[in-house]
Amino acid sequence: MRHALPLSGWTLAALLGLTGCGSGPAGLREAATSVEPAPRAVTCPPGLPAGASCLSGRDSQGAYYMIARPADWNGVLVLHAHGGPLLSAPAPQRAVEDLERWAVMVKAGYAWAGSTFRQGGVAVRAAAEDTERLRGIFRSHVGQPRRTILHGQSWGAGVAAKAAEMFTAQTVGEQPYDGVLLTSGVLGGGSHAYDFRLDLRVVYQYLCNNHPRPNEPQYALNLGLPAGVHMTSADIAGRANECLALNKPAAARSAEQRARIDTITRVIKIPESSIISHLTWGTLHFQDITSKRTGGASPFGNMGAAYAGSGDDAALNTDVLRYRADPAAYRQFAYDTDPTGRIPVPVLSTKWISDPTAFVELDARFRSIMEQGGSGERLVQTFTTRGTHSYISDATYTTLMTALLHWVEAGAKPTPAGIAAACPAFEARHGAGCSFDPGYQPAPLQTRVPWRERPE
Repeated sequence: MRHALPLSGWTLAALLGLTGCGSGPAGLREAATSVEPAPRAVTCPPGLPAGASCLSGRDSQGAYYMIARPADWNGVLVLHAHGGPLLSAPAPQRAVEDLERWAVMVKAGYAWAGSTFRQGGVAVRAAAEDTERLRGIFRSHVGQPRRTILHGQSWGAGVAAKAAEMFTAQTVGEQPYDGVLLTSGVLGGGSHAYDFRLDLRVVYQYLCNNHPRPNEPQYALNLGLPAGVHMTSADIAGRANECLALNKPAAARSAEQRARIDTITRVIKIPESSIISHLTWGTLHFQDITSKRTGGASPFGNMGAAYAGSGDDAALNTDVLRYRADPAAYRQFAYDTDPTGRIPVPVLSTKWISDPTAFVELDARFRSIMEQGGSGERLVQTFTTRGTHSYISDATYTTLMTALLHWVEAGAKPTPAGIAAACPAFEARHGAGCSFDPGYQPAPLQTRVPWRERPE
């Protein structure tokens, strides 16, 4: 066990923004030799404990961030990678909102730091670099943590997994992250985690034929939208409601509308409440990926996918639009987003079993990736019976943090049963919310998302 380092207080001295990262990406090596701008003291947002101190700033690459430290800081830093991603340019309010959502970390005695990332869009490695840069800012301007836990939420769980692979074994002279906490994670890697959104696009178009409309220019749906075409989330919702009447009570929908919704929920295996969200992501996020990340080609395909659950699967599979993933785009997107399973520190995860945004079956794929990468013994997965995608409960997260730190400090690997048994003790301080199911094991991803051909 390492002893705690002396705490340095809120120094604003102009020190190096990062400690040496000799084998990291070029952008970080450059940052390590320059001075990161010092953050400024700000009023903490509501919900933080009395006596907490907050800092905000913008790093040298343009990412905004927030830092909070409780008066009784225990020396542990929680470095947060947020979900989304947003497609718009970064704004400082996003970091404030993340701190408000995760105020329980500060209440539990941990310092917290979160970046907006320097750009919007689906860019995992860049977000991992921004997260690592913030770690350096904290060390330079706040203090030297005795432990640093990397926390990824939703899409940010993929960022955290990538950051742990990119930096934990590469940073010279130190171990940057002692453990990784992944919550509600999109953990299958982009090459697999988003397949069902293409499936939704093509099944929706088969049923509704209004995205695009017959009188509009036609395009390959696996692009999301062609580059330069503008559409808002409200536009997409409007089209979905024209066809499905999701904005109306079920009793006010026509028999045809109810049948279409039933087909989508059975074939794509998502609840009707998340159809518009996934349709939007399968449009706008796909456009960001294909127009900005993969050179105008799509990494997504559905050749060979056999759809089942409709009233006439033979007709559906015959008539649904088919696309082949571009091999170069597929490889490029996988390089940016897919985990390799080579994480040399303890990893603890949790997922609400009924999460409609990040399917629980993605965790089965992540486990297989970790095993293939040689890190299977460093992964413990937990699952809950209650919660939402965005937040499960304060007691859940404080239980997990305690278990992860004990694993890091004492080498005592936790078990799902032990975590479930420990959780009720945290409810007295953090409120009810324990619902761990220690016996749950997710099914393979292929049981929910059909197999398809993939580039070599």
